[in-house]
Amino acid sequence: MSRIQSTFAALSANNKKALITFITAGDPAPALTVPLMHAMVAGGVDILELGVPFSDPMAEGPVIQRACERALKFNIGMRDVFAFVRQFRERDSKTPVVLMGYANPIERMGADAFIASAREAGVDGTIVVDYPPEECEEFAGKMRDAGMDPIFLLSPTSTEARIEQVGRVSSGFSYYVSLKGVTGAGSIDTAEVAERVAAIRKHVKLPIGVGFGIRDGATAKAIASVADAVVIGSRIIQELENTPQERAVEAVQAFVTGIRQAMDS
Repeated sequence: MSRIQSTFAALSANNKKALITFITAGDPAPALTVPLMHAMVAGGVDILELGVPFSDPMAEGPVIQRACERALKFNIGMRDVFAFVRQFRERDSKTPVVLMGYANPIERMGADAFIASAREAGVDGTIVVDYPPEECEEFAGKMRDAGMDPIFLLSPTSTEARIEQVGRVSSGFSYYVSLKGVTGAGSIDTAEVAERVAAIRKHVKLPIGVGFGIRDGATAKAIASVADAVVIGSRIIQELENTPQERAVEAVQAFVTGIRQAMDS
């Protein structure tokens, strides 16, 4: 059983939902990445998504685009991301870390080399936005063989055939993108999300996380009532943008603590 699977099993046994948070590796400064990861765990986060900076993040709205631009100014690449995970693992051997990004950096490194390096660093899964499940079954199989979870996105426009494909090749959890658009855009219709999650559960027997557009405790609590996990990214990046770097770690921990409390209330 992977760390992600164990985390969801433990949460379910305690009638709790997972809080999953996203930051971009290297943003707002490389020295803050690992302290931010530890702070989010201290604030009640169950699974960490670490964004791999990329020059053309097609699914991201302006907030995470800016985060990628800031990280790339520090020349943060895949090997730096692995180094952050290794450093995080020196103090935390339990919290799952999922790398989220795009195919190009993986293809440039080579899938086998990426999987081997990810496993060595202590990575638990990947979300590769532009890896459709029907085109990367081999990659997904190699990830599972290495003890890591390939996680795929579903959206409001996903067909039943695509949902079935995701149910077949994914593991760990499935990520439902609640909005038609990019990260950080729009507001969530909880009733519509509940309807779509119910339809997904007919074919996907994994926990389902919901992200895009979750910005506060009230929304997180509402989504947690219909899904297995709440995913927050852009709102955390905004917290980093609006806070002096010397207070960034404290501010992010306080924010996620509020979200966790709202979900558990």
